[in-house]
Amino acid sequence: MSEVFNKIKTPAYVVDEAALIKNLKILEEVKERAGCRILLAQKAFSMFCVYPLLAKTLDGSTASGLYEAKLGRECFGKEVHVYAPAFKDEEITEIAHIADHIVFNSAAQLNKHAGKCRGLSIGLRVNPECSTQDAAIYDPCAAFSRLGVRIEDFDESVLNVIDGLHFHTLCEQNADALKLTLEVFEEKFGRFLKSLKWVNFGGGHHITRDDYDRELLIKLIKDFKAKYGTEVYLEPGEAVALNAGYLVCEVMDIVHNGMDIAILDASAACHMPDVLEMPYRPPLLGAGKSGEKAHTYRLASRTCLAGDVIGDYSFDEALNTGDRLVFEDMAIYSMVKNNTFNGMPLPDIGLLHADGTYELIKRFGYEDFKERLS
Repeated sequence: MSEVFNKIKTPAYVVDEAALIKNLKILEEVKERAGCRILLAQKAFSMFCVYPLLAKTLDGSTASGLYEAKLGRECFGKEVHVYAPAFKDEEITEIAHIADHIVFNSAAQLNKHAGKCRGLSIGLRVNPECSTQDAAIYDPCAAFSRLGVRIEDFDESVLNVIDGLHFHTLCEQNADALKLTLEVFEEKFGRFLKSLKWVNFGGGHHITRDDYDRELLIKLIKDFKAKYGTEVYLEPGEAVALNAGYLVCEVMDIVHNGMDIAILDASAACHMPDVLEMPYRPPLLGAGKSGEKAHTYRLASRTCLAGDVIGDYSFDEALNTGDRLVFEDMAIYSMVKNNTFNGMPLPDIGLLHADGTYELIKRFGYEDFKERLS
């Protein structure tokens, strides 16, 4: 693998086909044993050249709006589910010809648009008001959340229109958080469920993580289906491509200001925004934490943003200009969120096939930067 990384142009996102297949096998087992349907949440991973591979296992895709819905229909096929906090009038007409399921965020949005969505399976997002995480920015159940209808605001007349309910409360969490959420969801909304065709448990399930309690997940789904007779959907994004990608970059310079600082041709702000937003410290192949190994460096970008810093890492050997560094778990929330701030080039997108061969999928240039501007 290191030989491949040493030969490619940097920066580059490299998706590992073998790791994707490993994740898909886990998801396939969950599907079969639990009797549920699993969708790809495109907001986390939209590398459509591998959609045919994903479609062999997954039941379809979810979209956060018109463009993702079109991508799912054109490149993934199978079921297309769409949810957004609000839809524009001109979007609904097109979505109605693309989607199979549409989920509205409020009774007002449902009443406004449902008439244009005849033939689609219609749902409503609800807010169980059950927070299972500390970071408010990723908590749909946080105070003053705009996402979903609370039970105190639930208008039972919508039951004449909808086929299902949708909740999404998790972020990178284990099945114990789903168990807690389901208990609250059933307490508040359970009396409506037997009249529905499906319930969507949303995303945020880290199903393919090594320590994830898949036995508990399977039991929760099977028990729910037996109790209410509804179809159950999961829509993970991260779990599909978890630990299945890399960002390969190069050391451009090393400066010293109280510590050694390596300037890379990759950027946290441009190429891995979650590093700054979450914040998040991505794993780095062969490296340790600050002070753990003999040589510690702060890894930073060549943009002019002072805070464009990836983090402090240590190495067995001193770094040199031209060295390759490989950040791991870079398939998710990277390509879908990157940007060209400062005129930074977008990384190549490549696929490391299961047989060890490398395929360049796409290379970006000046025109990709220019066309986003005016």
